[in-house]
Amino acid sequence: MSENTTFDPRISEFETAEQEAEHTAWIRGELERRQSDPRPPVPHDEVVKRMEARFALWQQRQRAA
Repeated sequence: MSENTTFDPRISEFETAEQEAEHTAWIRGELERRQSDPRPPVPHDEVVKRMEARFALWQQRQRAA
């Protein structure tokens, strides 16, 4: 496939093979970076709890404004 190939938007979210290759490289880099992160994972329930607290604080600030 040529670098200048244009993809059909019904089949691919990318317009060209170059865009697809760049995105794939970025995803691989992100996965590698995250897998090498030494911090322990945060459990889902803890993430939800933190996000609910942030949202509640945001709502309070919106009401006060």
